[in-house]
Amino acid sequence: MQPTTAASERALAATAHKLTADLAAARPAIYWADLILTALVAYAAFAGALLLPTGLERAAAFVVSALAFYRGVSFIHEVSHLRPQDVPGFKAGYNALIGVPYLVPSLMYEGVHNQHHAKSRYGTALDPEYMPLARQTVWHVLGFIAVSALAPIGLLIRFGILTPLAAIFPPLRKFVVERCSALAINPAFIRDHPTDAQRPLWILLETLCSLWAISFVGLTIAGVIPLRVFLTALALGSAVAVINQLRTLVAHHWENEGDEMSSTGQFLDSVNVPPPSTLPMLWAPVGLRYHGLHHLLPRLPYHALGAAHRRLCEALPPESPYHKGSHRGFWHVTGRLLGAIRDNRRAPRPEIVPGE
Repeated sequence: MQPTTAASERALAATAHKLTADLAAARPAIYWADLILTALVAYAAFAGALLLPTGLERAAAFVVSALAFYRGVSFIHEVSHLRPQDVPGFKAGYNALIGVPYLVPSLMYEGVHNQHHAKSRYGTALDPEYMPLARQTVWHVLGFIAVSALAPIGLLIRFGILTPLAAIFPPLRKFVVERCSALAINPAFIRDHPTDAQRPLWILLETLCSLWAISFVGLTIAGVIPLRVFLTALALGSAVAVINQLRTLVAHHWENEGDEMSSTGQFLDSVNVPPPSTLPMLWAPVGLRYHGLHHLLPRLPYHALGAAHRRLCEALPPESPYHKGSHRGFWHVTGRLLGAIRDNRRAPRPEIVPGE
């Protein structure tokens, strides 16, 4: 990663803000229409995965439902960046349509994701969403992906068991909040407790998720919900979690070893997968295909990222660091990660001199 001067960093950030200033306003109609349509497709396709007559049709509906639910869950990222006045009521809409039914309420990301954007935290041991995978092994990468398949079981335990137990046994509450209340990939991350202003919504969302998790499992045990429905829902949750983990794998290059990074360094460690690639529309929805640009301009709404990227590509000179942030697709970024792992494994280790 080439070093940049302080002047070039300021120039990139200032130019990017200037060129996209008119795109910074969130458009509520787009947010609401997208969320509602996504939820309708997700639930309808889930019904199709259970009710359609042939195995092929059910499998196709399952895929559609998984991709739609993944898009719906991805809106939690936007919720974490939106101010209440940007799209009034959108947090409540997300929680009602996706967050509570899917056991991924907004409390799991708000107050967590913003730390990933903090200049003093990105890529360090304090970053909830960073692991130096490029400095580890292929087995770490495979484990990173495989563990995500257990997400629906973990969420059922979090809200169906730990939430009521923590309400009965207050000492357990500290553990539940700090270690079980964040969509984080850094196993050492300890999240902050909710503030007095945040606590009422936390309690409401935890209560609703707990009631839903207990009811879902209880009604399945009682035979009211068929076992096939329960298992299909778990499989759907695993599929969504694995897709998200694969997307996360190529959201960054994961090359930082814990040092504080400059804003341009953060951008170059992040990934844009712009057109002409088409599949990122499915595996990196809701603007996630422009993850590098998002780190440069985190307040830009998802629906404006494509236009912003095109403007920057046209306006910035060829030598601008911005052009180095774009990549061809999933396999290109994955290949780079695996190459970095290989090179780091082959690099000679420093000799240890006795007595030093």
